[in-house]
Amino acid sequence: MQQNKLPGTDINVSPIVYGAFAIGGWFWGGADEGEAIKAIEAAIENGVTTIDTAPVYGMGHSEIVVGNTVKGKRNKVQLLTKFGMRWDTVSGDFTFDTNDNDGNPVKVYKFNGKQSVIEECERSLQRLQTDYIDLYQMHWPESTTPIEETMEALEILKQQGKIRAAGVCNTPVDLLKKANACTAISTNQVAYSMVNRGIEKELVPFCLENGIGILPHTSLQKGLLTGKIKLGHQFGEGDHRPNTPYFKPHNHSEVMTMLQTIQLIADARGISLAQLAINWTMQQPAITSVLVGARNAEQMLDNVKAVSFKLSAEELQIIQIALSKMNIQL
Repeated sequence: MQQNKLPGTDINVSPIVYGAFAIGGWFWGGADEGEAIKAIEAAIENGVTTIDTAPVYGMGHSEIVVGNTVKGKRNKVQLLTKFGMRWDTVSGDFTFDTNDNDGNPVKVYKFNGKQSVIEECERSLQRLQTDYIDLYQMHWPESTTPIEETMEALEILKQQGKIRAAGVCNTPVDLLKKANACTAISTNQVAYSMVNRGIEKELVPFCLENGIGILPHTSLQKGLLTGKIKLGHQFGEGDHRPNTPYFKPHNHSEVMTMLQTIQLIADARGISLAQLAINWTMQQPAITSVLVGARNAEQMLDNVKAVSFKLSAEELQIIQIALSKMNIQL
């Protein structure tokens, strides 16, 4: 699998990235750890060597699973993780109440203070069983810490060799500009999909102009763009998706109608809707790599096939027309 350069670095990353959100077990109605390990192993064996995780995914559990799985394979993989969502402090901006994997209530805060970032990095290194992180990302902006202070922490970690590159997530253009003035920002990880294209107006042009890559997450819109989640689908206990905008009945229906149109392209190529959606995302401007989750090896192997073809200009035009006809209400 041909790899891409992480912008501003000599780090190679795979064109799709294994997103380890769901394997933390938290927020997605649980996860089978054995199946998650097989999914990561299948990813690596098939060229998806870049893995993205975060401490808050299962309150450390996702990082632990990733660390256990890549042990002995560190030279074959690129590890991406994050900082700034704390469940063990009351500093920063309170974000939400949730439960950990044992059902214990926890309060999650966004906090990017300098010392906190450095402490979090040490904990992530331990959970991941490594002495360096390839891309260390600010998970969310927050209001209590100047961005200059947060970037100073990343610069220190770079100089110490504990991280190879700095990134941000969910960061608007004005703040991204300030962050990039302090230390070289390689990527901004943001939500982006066929049906959620808000970044195209301002963020994409800025990133193209400044040599910053975009790592889109939620590129399958939490599974909606696979076409497998029909109207009236019964979600498991603890699954957050029914409360998200695109799964509301009207929007869900609009997306399903659009998928019927582009299903013709998928059928003609002998590919799945998921593969089509991932490939479409890969071809959009400023995209470095597309994050895709998988709960098991079968899902991962299905996702890998998205790299084996390239949608034509004509197919992209058909897709664009279908997307423009949707009436999504947010």
